[in-house]
Amino acid sequence: MGEANDWMAEELADILDEDLELELEDATISREVARLYRERHPDALDSRTYLQALIHLQAELIKLQDWVVHSKQKVVVLFEGRDSAGKGGVIKRITQRLNPRVVRTVALPAPSDREKTQWYFQRYIPHLPAAGEIVLFDRSWYNRAGVERVMGFASEDQVEEFFRSVPEFERMLVRSGIKVIKYWFSITDEEQQMRFMMRIHDPFKQWKLSPMDLQSRVRWEDYTKAKEDMFARTNIPEAPWYIVEGNDKKKARLNCIDHFLSLNPCHPVPHEEITLPERVFNPDYERATLPRELYVPEKY
Repeated sequence: MGEANDWMAEELADILDEDLELELEDATISREVARLYRERHPDALDSRTYLQALIHLQAELIKLQDWVVHSKQKVVVLFEGRDSAGKGGVIKRITQRLNPRVVRTVALPAPSDREKTQWYFQRYIPHLPAAGEIVLFDRSWYNRAGVERVMGFASEDQVEEFFRSVPEFERMLVRSGIKVIKYWFSITDEEQQMRFMMRIHDPFKQWKLSPMDLQSRVRWEDYTKAKEDMFARTNIPEAPWYIVEGNDKKKARLNCIDHFLSLNPCHPVPHEEITLPERVFNPDYERATLPRELYVPEKY
C-alpha cells in the first residue's frame, strides 16, 4: 500500500509541476509590468484556489470525454473574441489532460489563393467532428464577421452573404447531430492594452504579436461595431452566443470550462476492469548493447 501511495504522490507532483509550468508563462515579464498588472487585478484568484478548481474541472472534462466517445456525440466549440482576450489559454486548459484523438484543436491559417475561390465555409467542413469527437475552433468561420470585415479583406457583399448563410449553415450542423457552442471572450480596452504591453516586454510572447493584432488597437471601435452586428444577426436559438468576461484570465478559464460542462451533462460510462498482464520472459533472449552515440546526452 505504501508503494501505491508513493506513486500517487509522485503523480500529483507531476500534475502540479505541469500546471505551474503553464502558469509561469504568465509570469515571464518585466517586474514593472508585472507590478502594474497586479495593481489592475487586485481581486485575482490566488494560484492555490485556481489550481484546485482547475484540476477538479479537468477531472470532469475527462468524464465528459468518455461519455462523448461512448454515446458517439459530435461537439463543435467556437472560441472568438478580441486579440489577447484569452481564447488560447482556455483551450490549452481544456485539452491539457484529454485524448488528442478525441478532442482536437483547429486553428486555421489565412486562406490560400485557392481557398479564397471556394465556398466560404468549405475549408472548415473537413475539420468538423465525427461521432465521438469534440473539435475546438481557435477562431472560426466568424473571421468573416470580424477581422475580414474590419480590415477590408472581404467586401460588404461577401459579409452580407455570410450573415445570410451562417444561421442556416449552423442549423444544418445542428440538424445533422452536431452540437454547436459559441463563446465570445470579452475584455476592456484598457485590459487589451495592458496585455499587448506585456507581450511586447515578454520575449516568450512576442511571437504572438502580429500586424493584425496591432491594427486591432487602432480599430478598436470598428471591431466593437462589427461584434455588435455579429451578435444581432447570428445569435440563433439553435446555436446561441455565450459571452465570457475575460479581464481576469483565471476566472475566465474556470467559468468557461464550468459552463461548457453544464451544457453537456454526461452520465457515468461503464468501464471494463483493466488488469496488467504478466511480463513474458524468454530465458534465451539477451538484450543487445547499443552504441553510445545513439543516446541523447544526459545534461540534466
